Amino acid sequence: MIKLLHFADTHIDMAGHSGRRDPETGLPLRVQDFLAALDTIIDTAIAEKVDVVLFAGDAYRDRTPAPTYQREWERRIVRLSQAGIPTVLLLGNHDISPAVGRAHTLQEFDTLNVANVHVIAKPRLLKPDNLNGVRLQVAAIPWVYRSGLVAREGIESTEANETIENRIGEIADEMIEQSNPDIPLVLLAHGSVAGASLGYERTIMLGADFILPGRIVRNPRFAYVALGHIHKAQDLNEGQHPPVVYSGSIERVDFGEAQDEKSFVIATIDDDNKATYERRPLNGRGFIDRHVKITSEEHFMEQALAALPSPKKVAGAMLRLTIEYPREWEAALDEATLRQHCEEAFEFHLVRRVLERTRGRLMEGASSASMDPLELLQTYWDSIQTPLEESQTLKSLAKEVIDSTMMDSEGSEGIA
Repeated sequence: MIKLLHFADTHIDMAGHSGRRDPETGLPLRVQDFLAALDTIIDTAIAEKVDVVLFAGDAYRDRTPAPTYQREWERRIVRLSQAGIPTVLLLGNHDISPAVGRAHTLQEFDTLNVANVHVIAKPRLLKPDNLNGVRLQVAAIPWVYRSGLVAREGIESTEANETIENRIGEIADEMIEQSNPDIPLVLLAHGSVAGASLGYERTIMLGADFILPGRIVRNPRFAYVALGHIHKAQDLNEGQHPPVVYSGSIERVDFGEAQDEKSFVIATIDDDNKATYERRPLNGRGFIDRHVKITSEEHFMEQALAALPSPKKVAGAMLRLTIEYPREWEAALDEATLRQHCEEAFEFHLVRRVLERTRGRLMEGASSASMDPLELLQTYWDSIQTPLEESQTLKSLAKEVIDSTMMDSEGSEGIA
């Protein structure tokens, strides 16, 4: 029986731009949310004495993390090393540069040859000898850059996707052939699989997507498939063998993930090469995303406040309220009252979606040149849905102004 821990997409510096910082550590408070989730994962691995830890890629937000964030990540991985737990760190698209020869974000573990830690920058088959004798094999496939393959193989750009899929399929087949059929085999990969439900990664991904062939990830030779890259946790082969599992990101990175449950995975593989797994929840910071379309100027603020949770539920959460309303009702929006209601939120984002009235159109066949000023004004008032009583008053005043102007003009001509 083999017990492994699978996690991915930590992106610990995703909120590194946040202005609020911990006075003791100097770290942004949102970064500490990500580190707290990572601490939970590391603590669980050590406390439950898992046999192997598999990280499926994307440690940071981009390929050039600040040294402070590298220090925080490394401190936690070193704990696994000191506990004697074999740890496999796969490179994702945010961990490497497409430029040849550039160091990747996890380079220090290779450079310093950290015990029990294996960094996978190229496809590789790990065997029990590489995993402290644990009776397990890991077929590891890191992110492959489309642009790099085009340059290296001298192929046409239009053929790159098919070439990548074919080549990855060949590599996976080779590793399966090289593996011992009597020892459980796990696939560890970073990329997209057709049919997966996309998360925020679609927005923050750098470069073109890397597609993992479905026939490979569902190969019954694998006991378990540990995937990274897509932030939404899911099993693409649910109820069947093998489980094809995206562990998902460890903390919500945007309001697009407000409804996502964040987790990591503990999987158990039996002697018959069958795996079961359970998701362990990560109780990160809550995200609340609300939207309201105002339908009454008179009850503008009542409707806006009704769209918000109670102050108690808002406490400590990332909160966004999107309000739609006609531009002419702008004065009815009391932003100070909304912010007071949400003062216990960690952050409150107010999004104003101002609706412009549709421009008025002249009747078919009509020309502005053939219309007098009052008719043109009436067309405008109709276009902005001015109440009848108000438009009649305005029309009366406009007529007085026009008549007065014409009289002045006629008087001037008489004097001349």
